[in-house]
Amino acid sequence: MEKTLEFADLLRLMDERSTAFRAAVAAAPSLDVRVPTCPEWTLFDLVQHLGDGRRKWAAIVAAGPADAPPALSAPVAPREREALLAWFAASTGELLDALREAGPDRGCWTWWGSSQSPQTTGAVARHQLQQVAVHTYDAQVAVGAPQPLPDDVALDGVDDFLTTCVATTAAWPHQPAIIDYHATEGRSWRLWFSADGARTARLSTPVAVEGPEVAYVSARGTANELVMFCYGRILMDSLQVDGDRRVFDQLIAWEPEE
Repeated sequence: MEKTLEFADLLRLMDERSTAFRAAVAAAPSLDVRVPTCPEWTLFDLVQHLGDGRRKWAAIVAAGPADAPPALSAPVAPREREALLAWFAASTGELLDALREAGPDRGCWTWWGSSQSPQTTGAVARHQLQQVAVHTYDAQVAVGAPQPLPDDVALDGVDDFLTTCVATTAAWPHQPAIIDYHATEGRSWRLWFSADGARTARLSTPVAVEGPEVAYVSARGTANELVMFCYGRILMDSLQVDGDRRVFDQLIAWEPEE
């Protein structure tokens, strides 16, 4: 079974996606361009959000193990495009430097304590790669030039989303359910939902279609399409969905509380 991306690869890809993000922003006719995939935001808002996030997580990583994130007073994002892009590049640099200094195994605060992802700097690097990757797509959509995520980023993105954002010990409020995700690149995942919460695992391929555990519903698409569906960038109809689609509707509407 394939491993997740190595720590050095996560940092390299985060830097690459950040460069692609800046390129999209630089190509826009104005920072006031609306972002269709984040309809409340302009391109400036998107840059500000992502840059503030880089600085916040840099401080979290640097603080080490903690029960709460550290207080942070970040510099205000400048309005002029060249200065804004420099501010964003510096924000990315802060996060990358903090991650390199800490290494992948150091503990730190995270918001996903009840998930299947560890509370480590390596898990932070993994999830923050997905944040910049998806928001790079958002910026590219805003300038009319969307590009799919690189395959390695997208495949790791499905795994990260399911383990970090879906897996939880909060009780599933519906009938027990099983959901499968199949990437056309040859990787599959399964989610189990019950009163004990949600858990996920990567499946061996090809997946058996018979047996004691058959998915109630499955979604098939490229890894990029699966990531974009997970983050609400594309609709369910963009995927090949087999089974009871209502389970996906329940999952999308679910807001578990710990």
